[in-house]
Amino acid sequence: MNGLVDGFTKTFGREPEGVWVAPGRINLIGEHTDYNDGFALPMALPRSLTIAAARRPDGLVRPYSLRFPTKDEFSLVGLAPGEVPDGVAYQAGSLWTLLDEGYEIGGLDLLVGSSLPAGSGLSTSAALCCATILAATGLYGEEPEPTEVARMAQRAENDFVGVPCGNLDQSAVMLAERGRALFLDCRSMETEQVPFDLAARGMSLLVVDTRAPRRLAGGAYAQRRRSCAKAAAIVGVRSLREVGAEDLPEVLAELPDESTRARVRHVVTENERVLETVELLRADRPREIGPLFTSSHLSLRDDYEVSVPEVDTAVDAVLSAGALGARITGGGFGGCVIALVENDHVRPCEQMVLAAFAERGFGVPEVFTALPSAGARRLL
Repeated sequence: MNGLVDGFTKTFGREPEGVWVAPGRINLIGEHTDYNDGFALPMALPRSLTIAAARRPDGLVRPYSLRFPTKDEFSLVGLAPGEVPDGVAYQAGSLWTLLDEGYEIGGLDLLVGSSLPAGSGLSTSAALCCATILAATGLYGEEPEPTEVARMAQRAENDFVGVPCGNLDQSAVMLAERGRALFLDCRSMETEQVPFDLAARGMSLLVVDTRAPRRLAGGAYAQRRRSCAKAAAIVGVRSLREVGAEDLPEVLAELPDESTRARVRHVVTENERVLETVELLRADRPREIGPLFTSSHLSLRDDYEVSVPEVDTAVDAVLSAGALGARITGGGFGGCVIALVENDHVRPCEQMVLAAFAERGFGVPEVFTALPSAGARRLL
């Protein structure tokens, strides 16, 4: 944090009035279920995005970054979608949402620092939106509830940036607790903090950032969302959440093509995997969730078609080195793999991934372990 404060002072010629942090997130299981009103089980990472901020009286916003040298600025007056550079769209969208919902905020100097790798599927955008909203409301005397911050951050992405994301990422960023996974009902928005203490059982959660470029993620994501909505309309339900595993054969028979059937099959079975995972964690049986990880990955690879060769290589490598289970995490088309690993298999899994990537001619991935961490909050 000291480096960010010093950087703010050097950049803007004054000290910040506050510092806020928002973590990245890993989704343990429950992928592409959020926009189908389903279930998900994310956790916050120890890696995070941090914003130092101070008010300014002229309605100007200067959202600078330690990571990127560009210094785009915009005015809150007349702020509208499509009117700001892409590089500041998420922060502009966050402030636009606040203004549109009646929050009385003014100009800001913002400096962003981050230990989250960009484009890794660890929800950097959600962390940025949530931290921006917390900074703006905190400095201008507002205190929205964490669930409201998450909702507004999602709206910023949906309505201003144009990303049709669900509410999983923002909820994880705002509501996560140290040592626990967040069981999220994406329809009712009810949550439960589920114990997830792998260290007590001699296990680790291994994260492999494949550093694979995100391929066709935006348009393909939107296409899958449309496919799910179309399928729900065909079978006469509000969302695929209303389709249970017992209903699946009959529902699939009503759908017009194999692609749509595959998308629906993933969503329905993924909801079931989330519920089973939560039951195992409640019963303090975390070792048994490994096969559910792997089953989720196969469904995402084959039915939802969101994996890429680097991701599949990482999954195969850690499984061959003894991981209890592994899967892609996040929206897909690149990004990260998570694996449930006995502690004495952590190093062999890392070595196997590095060797497999070298053999395939892929770039060098980053491999690290992660513990469930706290959600977004004010530091200073």
